[in-house]
Amino acid sequence: MTIPKDLRYSKDHEWVKQEGSTAKIGITHFAQDELGDIVFVELPSVGDELKAGEPFGSVESVKTVSELYAPIGGKVVSINEELDDSPEFVNESPYEKAWMIEIEVEDASEIEELLTAEAYEAMISEE
Repeated sequence: MTIPKDLRYSKDHEWVKQEGSTAKIGITHFAQDELGDIVFVELPSVGDELKAGEPFGSVESVKTVSELYAPIGGKVVSINEELDDSPEFVNESPYEKAWMIEIEVEDASEIEELLTAEAYEAMISEE
C-alpha cells in the first residue's frame, strides 16, 4: 500500500497536499480499500467554508456510505468534477486522479498538526 511521504494525513483517513496557499484533499489508499468499490462521491460547493473536523461530503461504496471530514479549515476553491462521472478514480488513483476538493488554507498550522506519512502508517498498522 502506498503512503506518499509528501502528504499529511488525518486520523479519519483523509490526505492533504499543500500547494502554496491552497491544499488538495482526498481519501487515502487505506480508506478506499476498506470501503470497497466507490460508486458515488458527494462534494461541497465552491465557496463553502469548511472547519477542521467537520463533515464536507460523503463517499458511497457497494458496502456503505461514509462521511468525509475536513482535515483542515478553509474555503473551497475547486472540486474534482471528474468524480461525478468517474467515482472509480477513488479506487484506481486515490492520490492523483481522485483528489476531491481544493481549499484556500485558513490556518497553515493545522497542516502541521496532521500525521506524517510515518505516523499514519503506524496508525493503520494497528487497525
